Amino acid sequence: MTDQAVDTGGVRVSADGQFLGRTRELKELLADIERAGLDTLSGKKAPRARVLLIAGRPGSGRTSLAEELVRQVADRYPDGVLRARLSEPGGAPVPVEAVARELLTALDLPTPPGAAEDDLTAALREGLADRKVLLLLDDAATAEQVDALLPDTPDCLVVAVSAGPLTGIADVRPCTLGGLDTKSAVELLSRHAGSVRITVDPRAAEGLVEECQAQPAALMLAGGWLAARPKSAVADLAKHLHAELDEDNAATPLTRVFRLAHASLPAPAARILRLLSLAPAGLVDPHTASALAGCSVSSARTTLDDFVALGLLRTVDSPLPEYEVPGCLHPLLTSLTEVHDRAAELQLARARMLERTVRLLQSCRAITETDSPQAREKLLGMPRSLRFPSPRAAADWLRLRRPALLAAARLAVADGDLDTLARRLMSQLVRAMVAHFGTQAAAADLYGIHGLVLDVAERRNLPREQAAALLNLGDLDARTGRTREALGRYRAALDAGRAANDPYATGRAMESVGGAHLELGDYDRAADWFGRALAQRLARDERADAARLYGRIGAAHTFAGRYGEAQRNWRAAVAGHRRCGDVAAHARALSELARVQEYAGRMEESLHTCQEAVEWARHADDTRLQAALHLRLADTLEHLGDPAAARLHRGAAERMLGEEPLEGESGQEEEPAEG
Repeated sequence: MTDQAVDTGGVRVSADGQFLGRTRELKELLADIERAGLDTLSGKKAPRARVLLIAGRPGSGRTSLAEELVRQVADRYPDGVLRARLSEPGGAPVPVEAVARELLTALDLPTPPGAAEDDLTAALREGLADRKVLLLLDDAATAEQVDALLPDTPDCLVVAVSAGPLTGIADVRPCTLGGLDTKSAVELLSRHAGSVRITVDPRAAEGLVEECQAQPAALMLAGGWLAARPKSAVADLAKHLHAELDEDNAATPLTRVFRLAHASLPAPAARILRLLSLAPAGLVDPHTASALAGCSVSSARTTLDDFVALGLLRTVDSPLPEYEVPGCLHPLLTSLTEVHDRAAELQLARARMLERTVRLLQSCRAITETDSPQAREKLLGMPRSLRFPSPRAAADWLRLRRPALLAAARLAVADGDLDTLARRLMSQLVRAMVAHFGTQAAAADLYGIHGLVLDVAERRNLPREQAAALLNLGDLDARTGRTREALGRYRAALDAGRAANDPYATGRAMESVGGAHLELGDYDRAADWFGRALAQRLARDERADAARLYGRIGAAHTFAGRYGEAQRNWRAAVAGHRRCGDVAAHARALSELARVQEYAGRMEESLHTCQEAVEWARHADDTRLQAALHLRLADTLEHLGDPAAARLHRGAAERMLGEEPLEGESGQEEEPAEG
């Protein structure tokens, strides 16, 4: 997870790759890695990873120190460095489940959708058991968060960053940060303000450092303010800050210098800066800023670059133009919006941002539909700034903006007043992810999104949407082997579908309930629920679905060993697919009928049906099914005492499949195709 986003607390105390100050703290931290722990001193083997804690206010350079420590010792941990942020920009703790899932993904370990927190953290500990990893946990809100993620091996090292102590974690090594030493603080100021004024008036520079209490974030903003005003003296800024202290003696140095920086901005730029407090996950791109402020994308990007020069934003290491609101400035921005902006204006800005996100997701998905004239027409109707040059560019954008997009969905749902936009956003996000990544690869994210949809549907009493969300969640549970959980979802979806008087949802839910019972081995209930779904399909004259359900009932009876019932239903499936003109489904149903006939000991009938299925598979151009059927014919002929004919069919299968393995090629001995 070397590219995992980390909140640096608003400042990097380094420039041009050179770290400033903190020599004593670094020395102590390095020594703490080697120092014997309490367990070692008592003769026991350390049961868990060692934890080094760097504590300090946001803006104190705490994460910069952590990153420098990681840089210096990373080569001791051959399995890499993992990074995770444990707090949202607004200060809310990130759920442990979400952090564990991201870390497992970084380790290329499975992250089953819907898995509980305990399962994920246990999987993480197991995944780290044989690894030597350095884990950087930034902006920890509670000791419980850190404790849940600790590796159960002393070969790993955890560096935690927090505002205060992490009481409850055994043998933690704290390092509490104050301000920089004066020399380093002056050098930091010089790098951001330019060296001339600092060199000319070193006493004034030291006075400014004192006004900022040598806090790195405050010094960077002060340097940005001076850089934008080449004719202002360093002493002038120190006087301004002192005057701010007289007006509000409770304000921190960072608050005072930030207020000054904001007040000195032109009104339009100041408004954009405040609105960045609404950016999901604190991540901003020109489209986000443009939509929030109601300005052009190009002017928004220019303003964002100006903010970077002033120390108000920092660029994200990304192929996209992307920026991050420093964590230490987020609460200050939020406070300013409460003073300067009306609630209705903020709501409108948020709605514009979500609407822009919806349109970008529509464009992201539409570019994958190259064969659709409607999609091409929709793309051409969009502004050029919303279009992607290629499907690859759209996929890259979706992947890189994923944290912000998921955060936007969460914020839209939490808002409550934007439920219509929230539903549209989540719908487009699901479609874009499936189009570019596929359902399986995006399953974990899709599970979370469908859960958000369910929240909105329940809040607004929308039973149709509830049914859809529950069905989607049930499908994801079923795919990952959580069949009983899936069954509960499907039953709830059936209730919601009935409340909505939605025949599609109720039919789909009944079939899914049957499928869950089939997976659980309750074949009688499976056949019963498939039968209920079939009755509804027949009443609505939905012939293709009815034919498929005949096959599912046949599969349930096959598993239960009721071969007579199974044959009747498979014959009904064959007839139904034939009437619908679905050649491939017709061939598969014949294949299953032949198998059931073989199980029933009716070998001659099975041989005849299998030969018929081969012809239909050939018409359907389904080579793999043809090969599987030839193998079945070979087995049947051997049972009937005709090994020469059996060899001919095996040879045909080999020619069709080339070098592929033939044993169990059809995959149908485990589960009938219609099931």
